[in-house]
Amino acid sequence: MLLPKAPPIWGALNGLICVYKPAEMSVRKLRNILISKISKEMNELEVRPPAGYVAIEGKPTEKLTVSLRPNFADHPLVVGPRYQERDLAVSWSNHLGYYTSGVLLFGIKSGTREAKFIRENLPTRAYRVKGVLGLMTDNCFRTGKIMMKSTWKHVRRHNVDGFLSAMQASHQRKMFELCGVDMESQAAYDLAKQGLIRPANAKIPIIYGIKCVEFEGPHFTLEIQCVNEYEDYMTHIINEIGLKLRSVAHCTDIQCIRHSRFTLKDALLIKHWTLAGILDNMKMCADVIKESGDLVHQKSATLV
Repeated sequence: MLLPKAPPIWGALNGLICVYKPAEMSVRKLRNILISKISKEMNELEVRPPAGYVAIEGKPTEKLTVSLRPNFADHPLVVGPRYQERDLAVSWSNHLGYYTSGVLLFGIKSGTREAKFIRENLPTRAYRVKGVLGLMTDNCFRTGKIMMKSTWKHVRRHNVDGFLSAMQASHQRKMFELCGVDMESQAAYDLAKQGLIRPANAKIPIIYGIKCVEFEGPHFTLEIQCVNEYEDYMTHIINEIGLKLRSVAHCTDIQCIRHSRFTLKDALLIKHWTLAGILDNMKMCADVIKESGDLVHQKSATLV
């Protein structure tokens, strides 16, 4: 993709982009890298020349001369680069923890409004979470200090599946209880017909689906669909599984594999963060939003 002059590119930088966040990197640092890369490449393009100024010289009683002279007050060596990092508005739509990798949405310039709307609409996210039985750490993650060891060979795949089914059913009951309706009532059926139910309180984590997709003791992998989750909540799920199965466990990896309609195949790696790559990804994200109008035109059902 051939890039034109800088002003048209700057005008086109409005929308959402989907990127891949590595583990052990904060979202704020990733945002700063994005802004720095965009600003640097913008200034490497052909930017507008310094504006001139009109000089009128001569005696008022005689003929005046009018000339256009360079305006050094507008020169990049005086005022700095044409495109500066502080001029670029960038915000994230979903916040991933320091140790969590995966799909992350950023809104650029006017796209920050779309990022805010998606964030407030509480879209579901899907995670792939890995754990190890037999060891408990003080922070429930692999980086923590080992606090306890336990046997794990009595744990089988069906034990994990049984507990996860009970956890999913518990969260489903919780959603209807927050609505004040009985799961067996007509009101619950009418509420379910409205679509996926979101909690009105953005601080209440809700699990819509949880299953074990891989089990090779002591290692296992879960796939979780949820809203309002956060990193510590995900690690404590692994810890709870270990305790409920009469063992202990800790989390080793958390990866967000889907945010709303955006998946890993849509995510742009940092090494591909060029103006051409960002603009192509922005167009792809616009197509995804256009195809799924519920992202920007409809509000999801929320608990009352």
